[in-house]
Amino acid sequence: MVGLLNGITRWIGGRLSRYLSQTRHTHSLAAPTDPGRLMACVLPGDVLLVEGQSRFSVAIKYLTQSTWSHAALFVGDASGLADDQGRTRCFLEADLRDGVRVVSVAEYAGLHCRVCRPVGLDPTEIDALVRFAMARLGHQYDLKNVIDLARYLLPTPPVPLRWRRRMLALGSGDPTRAICSTLIAQAFQSVRYPILPLIEALPSKDPMCPGCMDEFLRVRHHSLFVPRDFDVSPYFAVIKPTLAAGFDHRVLAWRGAAEQAAA
Repeated sequence: MVGLLNGITRWIGGRLSRYLSQTRHTHSLAAPTDPGRLMACVLPGDVLLVEGQSRFSVAIKYLTQSTWSHAALFVGDASGLADDQGRTRCFLEADLRDGVRVVSVAEYAGLHCRVCRPVGLDPTEIDALVRFAMARLGHQYDLKNVIDLARYLLPTPPVPLRWRRRMLALGSGDPTRAICSTLIAQAFQSVRYPILPLIEALPSKDPMCPGCMDEFLRVRHHSLFVPRDFDVSPYFAVIKPTLAAGFDHRVLAWRGAAEQAAA
């Protein structure tokens, strides 16, 4: 009986995940990122933020009040895999249906993207970061957690602001049930690199400064991170592929007012 019940809930969970993963047209003010320019500027350890267009993405953007609904980690050639067009599967991400996987840049074609780069990591730390993430390859989200998936059936669920971030923490906390930002947050925490740590102020122990306060960082639980945290973090540099390619405003083709009126 238990096996039958598990089978039914997994079937429902699978149907829900397919529904939530379906692409729906959403208007974006930003132009899609050129894949060639994106690949020309990324380095191992970079976090790619993506403005997705699935039903799940719409809910994530609403709940986080952000452009970004998805995050991936650039791992370079660590996977040793290529897609059917021979492009390196160099972005590691956690997908609702397929779990933790590596994909090529083609996965983000037609989407608005941004690169967030950690500052100051040495090659050894970057290697450790990538190894930690790659070790999670194949981990799945347990589709038996139907209630977790059902939260996202409404594109704009009526959730009070103070509860929105916690609504994004899927599953029971099992480390094999990762979503995109959770997985990447864990990877950076494994090398003690900050994203948005909690700041705790305590009285200074300096006898020469009795009124001073010392600040200490505390690790925020990885399940509470969302894609936009890498964008607003003071510890990540924002890299825009269009600017990194050598932007020159003088070569842009503008239409004059007379041409627009005649069109």
